[in-house]
Amino acid sequence: MSLFSRAALGLGLLFLYAPIAALVVYSFNASALVTVWGGFSLKWYGILFQDGPLLAAALISLRVALASALIATLLGTLAALALGRSGRFLGRLLFTGLVYAPMVMPEVVTGLSLLLLFVGLGLDRGVGTIVIAHATLATGFVAVVVLARLRVLDQSLEEAAADLGAGPFRVLATVTLPLLAPAIAAGFLLAFTLSLDDLVVASFVSGPGATTLPMRLYSQVRLGVNPEINAASTLIVALVTVIALSASWLMARHQYR
Repeated sequence: MSLFSRAALGLGLLFLYAPIAALVVYSFNASALVTVWGGFSLKWYGILFQDGPLLAAALISLRVALASALIATLLGTLAALALGRSGRFLGRLLFTGLVYAPMVMPEVVTGLSLLLLFVGLGLDRGVGTIVIAHATLATGFVAVVVLARLRVLDQSLEEAAADLGAGPFRVLATVTLPLLAPAIAAGFLLAFTLSLDDLVVASFVSGPGATTLPMRLYSQVRLGVNPEINAASTLIVALVTVIALSASWLMARHQYR
């Protein structure tokens, strides 16, 4: 790698991660002033865990993320199987577009369209509508991850199981899904992360008593940033990092094996 390439890479990484590093560092700031270092302290984490409304919002976010990730993983896996193993069928192009549309559509448009749908159906906005919205948003991402793995699977293994008398569902349960398990797990973790981080879509489809953690943090930031928000954001960064690394490790480990 040339010196210019190394410098460009270093500047790019600095641009991306320096703000996050500053946020993490100042979450341990003893001073109440965000930009004035007053020494190392963990007191803001203690205050954070005594903040009832913030903890309630975090619990709602975890519940929503878990439920929406499960739904998105199921639907995304089924969509990937349909695209990867069903050959050509009527409406395939339309189906593919519908699966991938939420990935490329602006979140404002997605949130507004889902809001109009829920209002038209007469659904009360709350945790349930956020789960549906996040599952809609994440299904395409799960489908992409699972489909990428499905396309490199050795189909002779499935054909061998069929030749030995296994029916389609048994082949799926005993051969295909076990081979896809790391990709499905990675898709689940990705969907969980997307739901946990989302602010825009949740803002459109939430209702009374259904405030997620990003929404809570955003409302507090509008009144001024304090080290407690830095502490909460640091915990989110740590959780998302662990999830992303776990997903990457699962995929890399399976490919190595």
